[in-house]
Amino acid sequence: MTRRCLLLLAFAWGPGWTCAEDVNFASQIQPLLARRCYACHGPEQQQSGLRFDQRESLLATPDSGDTVVDPGNPDGSSLILRITSDDLSNRMPPEGNALTDTEVALLRNWIAQGAPYERHWAFQPITQPIPPIVQRLESISIPIDLFVQSRLEKAGIGWSDPAEPAVLVRRAFMDVVGLPPSPEVVARWTGAWSDETYQQLVEDLLASPAMGERWARMWLDVVRYAESNSFERDNPKPNAWKYRDWVIRSFNSDKPYDRFVREQIAGDELDEVNLETLTATGYYRLGIWDDEPADPLQAQFDEYDDLVSTTSQAFLGLTMGCARCHDHKIDPLTQRDYYSMVAFMRDVTSYGTRSDQESNNQLDLRPDIVEEHKRAQSKVNRLKRRLEKMEQAAIEKMPAPDQRATEGPEREAVLNAKLKDFMDGDTWQAYSQQKQELVAAQHELNALPPRITTLGLARLESRPPATFVLHRGSPHSHGAEVSPAFPELLGGGNPEISPAGEDARSAGRRRVLAEWLAAEDNWLTARVIVNRIWQHYFGRGIVRSPNNFGLMGHPPTHPELVDFLATELIRNDWSLKHVHRQILLSATYRRSTQNLDAAVAADPENNLFWRQNLRRLSAEQLRDAILTTTGQLNLAQAGPPMYPELSAEVLASQSQPGRNWERSSASEQARRSVYIHVKRSLPVPLLSVFDFPETDVACEARFLTVQPGQALSLLNSHWMQQQSLALLGRLEREVGQDLQRQAERCLELVQGVPGTPEDVGSLLRLVDHLQHQLHLDDTEARRRMCLVALNLNSFLYLE
Repeated sequence: MTRRCLLLLAFAWGPGWTCAEDVNFASQIQPLLARRCYACHGPEQQQSGLRFDQRESLLATPDSGDTVVDPGNPDGSSLILRITSDDLSNRMPPEGNALTDTEVALLRNWIAQGAPYERHWAFQPITQPIPPIVQRLESISIPIDLFVQSRLEKAGIGWSDPAEPAVLVRRAFMDVVGLPPSPEVVARWTGAWSDETYQQLVEDLLASPAMGERWARMWLDVVRYAESNSFERDNPKPNAWKYRDWVIRSFNSDKPYDRFVREQIAGDELDEVNLETLTATGYYRLGIWDDEPADPLQAQFDEYDDLVSTTSQAFLGLTMGCARCHDHKIDPLTQRDYYSMVAFMRDVTSYGTRSDQESNNQLDLRPDIVEEHKRAQSKVNRLKRRLEKMEQAAIEKMPAPDQRATEGPEREAVLNAKLKDFMDGDTWQAYSQQKQELVAAQHELNALPPRITTLGLARLESRPPATFVLHRGSPHSHGAEVSPAFPELLGGGNPEISPAGEDARSAGRRRVLAEWLAAEDNWLTARVIVNRIWQHYFGRGIVRSPNNFGLMGHPPTHPELVDFLATELIRNDWSLKHVHRQILLSATYRRSTQNLDAAVAADPENNLFWRQNLRRLSAEQLRDAILTTTGQLNLAQAGPPMYPELSAEVLASQSQPGRNWERSSASEQARRSVYIHVKRSLPVPLLSVFDFPETDVACEARFLTVQPGQALSLLNSHWMQQQSLALLGRLEREVGQDLQRQAERCLELVQGVPGTPEDVGSLLRLVDHLQHQLHLDDTEARRRMCLVALNLNSFLYLE
């Protein structure tokens, strides 16, 4: 609404007044009604029989007999009369919460325009759009392009040129598998370039086991994956890495997305429960956990809030967490909706207690040997306690310096050297006997078949307590009791859930939730995931806010395309690789990053996808590309995390410096970045500076910043010095000592294609300058040449 219109509205309401600028119901009116009116006239309460979340109710005659909304006639609508009344006893909303002039103006203008009541696009069932008819077909590869081309034609914008074959090969490799192709691979694919060649490239990449390693990170961001608990101690989450490997396997095997959803939400309640489905329930254990909360009950409901917030954002693109303390201020979501979602998950126990975490979150996958292990471990623990008691009695007789030494890492050395001196003969004999028994007990324990455990829902409440709406979100202030129910804005419904049987392990509620989330007629699940996939191929989604499809999220630039992709996903048995394939084969994806003056002027943000977006490599892509280029990358897959070497200064940033940060071999440290241990209080600096996300909450999209810390890390860090030396070693192995050939091969490895004579000349001049002006020796000068090459924009950015 224009400034002039608002000024006129503030002073003079005239019959039949209108403003030239249309009011958008979904983005302006519906949030206003939700924020100001739903508390008394919404899904929960309908005072005077009036319900503002339904158009029929607004147009009907309520108990008072007045017409609430008379389309086209603001002055004849009691809504306007009540919100502008000077009589405080008559004015709405009551209790001094009068609408502002701007809010009144919006409502007047909306009614004057006929009170249109279109539901928000995401709160409507998925359509099955027919690809539009376009004027030019020569640039079209598949139906996706028709939706994009149609918008471009309406805007009078043309496409950028197709990307060069070598550019497209590198782009596809980095986008699908996250690793750069070698110059030889680029040459092989581009040597006989055709559409058929490109299609085969796409198929090969989608079949690569590296594909899951690249795309798993997308999902791990969304579900706030980390391998530690956060808070002061930030202790590890044992076996969290098995969930990470489950995600990688799921994407590599093209597990149907509806199955992918069901296994995470209710993998322990499905008809077929196995190692895979149980591992998937590690989803519930990935969040932060306070092992020493000031208010344990509050901490428990904080854990539920984490689950509801993450689940609603990850699968539905809804910010349901905003309704924890009050009805959602923007979206038509109530507190009752929020706590009904909590009720679905009330059988999920807390992560644990400080003294006992394992019983709640470590699933034994070989229950037949659990009791044997417990008996053997109990014997070991009992003997250890006896020995510690005997040791402590002797330590108390030692001089003070020795006593203090036993409190640190020198304890074993002191005990081995001096313990016998402070025990009498009988005590020493008993102590030695106990040590022998401990060795035997430990051997007995080690001889048992290994326990196989995984992070997941090890213990549940088959008969969970009642769930209540909590006043202001406080678990100490109960409101109305609620049962599991689906949000009304997505069709609503109160599912019938039978009480759990006598021998039931869980309440059976999460299975119902999982089936609803993964249903073909769910309005959001398919839309949200296809938008996430699009986002990672173009640097932004069709909906720019992937975790928020609500009223405050960004509207889709191509709503019909979102529904088309969602429909394609469902029709093709929820195959995510089918969606990947469609996007990769589209002419839209295959465009160059070339700027067109007319297009830039009309669409400077490239909202219409008339070109491909120039993108900086993500933190993991960059690190993995460096290791690939230098010849150091270890392609071993799966298994426990590895720990890159961190400086003492970085380790000292923890409350307990260096605690729970292990030492991995050089070979292990060269594995792909997805296998790096994710410790919440100790992010790896190289990843962090390149925008690795905060892991306490779901990350919908990473920042892609360009800032000085990145250049400093790539030029000065110890790791980059090692990698540049490794690259020089590779050059020497492949082309010998000839500097000209080294410079040529260096650029070829970094860029995937031969460097220009000008660029080769620049590297040669750099070496000459370093040798003769800065007096560096030959090896160091050549190493720095390699370091500069690894800092080139052609390496750091994806065209």
